[in-house]
Amino acid sequence: MASVLEDPTLERHFQGHKGPVSCVDFSPNHKQLASASADKSLMIWRLAPKGRSLRFVGHQDALTGVQFSPAGNLVATSSKDRTVRLWTPHMNGKSTVLKAHLAAVRSVAFSYDGHKLVTASDDKSVKVWSVHRQCFDFSLSQHTNWVRCARFSPDGRLIASCGDDRSVRLWDTFNRRCINCFTDYGGSTTFVEFNPSGTCIASAGEDSSLKIWDLRTNKLIQHYQVHSTGISSFSFHPSNNYMISSSTDGTVKVLDLLEGRLIYTLHGHKGAVMTVSFSRSGELFASGGTDRQVLLWRTNFDRRSYQDVLQQHTRRSTPDPPPHILDIHPRGPHLHEPRPTSIQNVASAQREGWTGDESVNRPRSSSGKRTLTDRAGKQREEEEESAKTRPVEVLSGHSSSLDSILQHIVQQLDVLTQTVSVLEERLTVTEDKLKECLVHQGQIIRDVQASGEGRRTGSEGTDSSS
Repeated sequence: MASVLEDPTLERHFQGHKGPVSCVDFSPNHKQLASASADKSLMIWRLAPKGRSLRFVGHQDALTGVQFSPAGNLVATSSKDRTVRLWTPHMNGKSTVLKAHLAAVRSVAFSYDGHKLVTASDDKSVKVWSVHRQCFDFSLSQHTNWVRCARFSPDGRLIASCGDDRSVRLWDTFNRRCINCFTDYGGSTTFVEFNPSGTCIASAGEDSSLKIWDLRTNKLIQHYQVHSTGISSFSFHPSNNYMISSSTDGTVKVLDLLEGRLIYTLHGHKGAVMTVSFSRSGELFASGGTDRQVLLWRTNFDRRSYQDVLQQHTRRSTPDPPPHILDIHPRGPHLHEPRPTSIQNVASAQREGWTGDESVNRPRSSSGKRTLTDRAGKQREEEEESAKTRPVEVLSGHSSSLDSILQHIVQQLDVLTQTVSVLEERLTVTEDKLKECLVHQGQIIRDVQASGEGRRTGSEGTDSSS
């Protein structure tokens, strides 16, 4: 059986930075790639053939993070100079400086609607900023050491952050408080991200482990130990089916999240790889490292749809056992061919003359005729003799029926997932309308109270004059 995957290929490499590349991000229209570097500069690379690159300078220290806004009209950068800048990615683009942190800013990220920014800093705080007003909004402070990374959830209701206190914290943006904390880490946690559907968060750190937590159950569902040294960053594929990770061991790893295993190890950088990121469509991904290069890769392995991959996997009569939740190491190649164990056992039984039917030794009735039990035993004997002569057809028929059952289950799960998604959207709309009603009701109450106070003041003035 042919493999369902195609190898990723190196498309281009970009050289222009004078220091290690710390972060990369694709524009929403897939026409530009931004990279931040320790050389204090931001580079915007145009992905069109022979496209010119743009260099932006203004930070006074190394850049630590970069991200395009969802609309693509702004680029945010964070720096060790304690500031955040908002750039317009054009030839004569200017920047706006945002100041509030008291120490180096380690990461910056937009909310999915583009209205907010979230930053993480060595001052042990996570700060949220208004993009429209270009000012500081509020701060989240419960980390006990440097905060390395912070990200919004897809719906904007949650923020995940991680840091040198070996914890990952989950924050409610409405109430501005910590609602959960994951502490099962052997070292500093350096990177955190929500999956595209917002149901899970993944985190990685200096202990070279990558963990994925289900937010609906607050349980660890996958744990990868595929790098030999600390993980610097990772990125989810938009389909939720794959993940790429970078490490100071000089490699980029590609993980299949459906099967829970390592599928590719990419060697392209000469030195530590500091950052990786998928494009918005998932067709491309980029990596940057201490060799001052930005490498552009074509994904390829995502060309088969999720449904096709599932159908391919359900044809295996004896699939591999599920990976252990605490120890998912790179395993050997998958056995996509059915194991012929059952067929071999039947054939060996034929050679030894075993029939598997004890009814042939049952006595006849005293009248010399077979009883109902004897006739039933004879019928079973004939069926088993027939089955022994056609062992392959029987097993393949069972596999076919199992395929149809599994396919039906997959279809029902898809319907259920869509239903839950619709319900979540309706609940969100209802909550938003309820908030608007409450705000409107509060405004009416304040107006009535103000009107009543005005009338009382007027009546008191009339009485005093009389």
